[in-house]
Amino acid sequence: MSSGEIVDKEVEIELPPSNGLADPSSSKIATLVLGAIGVVYGDIGTSPLYALRESLMHMAIGGLSTFEIFGVVSLLIWTILLIVTVKYVLFLMCADNAGEGGTLSLLALVERGMNKKTTFVFMLGATGAALFYGDAILTPAISVLSAVEGLKTITPIFEPYVLPLTITLLIALFLFQHRGTGVVAVWFGPIMLVWLVVIAAMAIPVLYEDQRIFAAFNPKYACALLASNGYGSFSVLGSIFLAVTGAEALYADMGHFGIKPIRVAWLYIVFPALLLTYLGQGALVLNNPQAANNPFFLLVPEWALFPVVILATFATFIASQAVISGAYSLTRQAVNLGLFPRFQIKHTSDTQEGQIYVPSVNWLLLSGVLMLVLMFQTSSNLAWAYGIAVTGTMLVTSMLAYYFLRNVWKWPLIATITFISPFIVMEFVFLLANLTKLQGGGCIPLTLAIVILLIMRVWSSETAKVRAKCRRDSIAFSTFVSSVPQMKLSRAVGTAVFMTTDPEMTPPALLHNIKHNHVLHSQNIIMTVRTARVPKIKADDRVQVEQLTDSFIRLDILFGYMEAHNVPKAMAACRKLGLKFDIMSTSFFVGRRIFRLGPRQQGPIWNKKLFIALAGWAVNATDYHAIPAGRVVELGHQLTI
Repeated sequence: MSSGEIVDKEVEIELPPSNGLADPSSSKIATLVLGAIGVVYGDIGTSPLYALRESLMHMAIGGLSTFEIFGVVSLLIWTILLIVTVKYVLFLMCADNAGEGGTLSLLALVERGMNKKTTFVFMLGATGAALFYGDAILTPAISVLSAVEGLKTITPIFEPYVLPLTITLLIALFLFQHRGTGVVAVWFGPIMLVWLVVIAAMAIPVLYEDQRIFAAFNPKYACALLASNGYGSFSVLGSIFLAVTGAEALYADMGHFGIKPIRVAWLYIVFPALLLTYLGQGALVLNNPQAANNPFFLLVPEWALFPVVILATFATFIASQAVISGAYSLTRQAVNLGLFPRFQIKHTSDTQEGQIYVPSVNWLLLSGVLMLVLMFQTSSNLAWAYGIAVTGTMLVTSMLAYYFLRNVWKWPLIATITFISPFIVMEFVFLLANLTKLQGGGCIPLTLAIVILLIMRVWSSETAKVRAKCRRDSIAFSTFVSSVPQMKLSRAVGTAVFMTTDPEMTPPALLHNIKHNHVLHSQNIIMTVRTARVPKIKADDRVQVEQLTDSFIRLDILFGYMEAHNVPKAMAACRKLGLKFDIMSTSFFVGRRIFRLGPRQQGPIWNKKLFIALAGWAVNATDYHAIPAGRVVELGHQLTI
């Protein structure tokens, strides 16, 4: 961590709550809808592979009755309708932060509406982000494994090869990440569209022969099933929720495609296809209860089984890619919002700023995914670990939505409670249902989320303490400037840039340079890089220049929390504001702090040790801010905490 650190240095800026994609022209709608189908709906679009199978499994022990099949299918239908369609598609997508969505975007929006930070709201947002990582290691594991298991339905001879093939495919998937998703992204939409058409088409012949399953649209079957099973209903609900995993992507990926394309894709393509395939699987099980063991692949005609397995494998790859890319984006947001130390972030596209690759996150995810596959071995076993992270994320989003309605949209208390409480109650029940999976492996994603949440909390709190300590020990910049004429200093030709998180105090790198080198450049820029609580900053608002004296200039550079930090590119815009400099004769002075434990510690020291370890893991300011390494001078000093 250096004096160029940007964590917790945030700015409140009001931007219009929309983006250029919110209402695209009709000529672009089809392209955006196709892209949304591929990127946004990969996870939820592949849930028919296992959702109904796992839900029926809890009823199949004593034999399935018609009433139980109707009840389970009815629960699936109404869960998708209420949580995905009503909550996410119709409501939450209206709660955008300058066109962007997701848990951290909603957190930033709420804190801006409240005009303050509160510990509870902060912890809600951090918890939602942490839980997402639990989902990120489970989705590739269960999706790819469930697709490859389809080979066993062709012939049992494939059974010994399911696990090795799954591991091989997952390793290949993560090894490919450094190349970026741009090359294959053009295939995502068409493949997922074909997948949705195929799974819907497979259901139509079965539904044509037996239409009794359409009675499942009546919610009385869902309510009666829950009432008749008592405590056993929790096991069913825990599996029912598998049908809506990936719904958070609707909100999180809103900035990539806009509200209208995502809504059109859901209402006219994805939702109808999912309804048909769940109804078709239900109708199949009505006629043949033994089909509950694998209703999806048993719905496929024998002649089409192998092509559908191949298609399912491609579809699950897409589902996995979507959540992996989401983990990269979430990591960058968390870093820029001060929740994580700086990770190395690589851009994989010259034209699309959002296409990034985070090596550390990639290898940690791969390790977690392989561990899960080797531990659980089958998708049915993995389903026991799936759900807690997703339900927790959705519950957190609903709770943040309460604060959004009250503080941003200014809804009355009664109206807010009336609208949001049904979602909170429903998702809380789903969370309780999934907590029954703790002994079956559900503790793994929950433990991961707790560890990540702990890291976020320690990093943000200890960074604030370090900044406060540095401010106490530093010299006010105005005092320093007034004392410069009395100093006997040599003058160097060119421009020196001193990075600092606190422009009111003298940068430590500047003090160390004068102390050790007795040199002051002819032009000195005191630069502060800050992160706004909006996703992106307009070019005209990027930089602010203030001439303090003949030798000192204050430069403020602002980035959105979803933007990569490119300081040289931002500084190039300063020329329009009258700031003249030559980048080839400019030196960037960056302070590098080395943390040590103080001799006297009050209370537990594990959090400080964790902070020191995280600070050592963080990439340096030079790489993070894209500063040319040949123009950087690093001045290190020790700091006791």
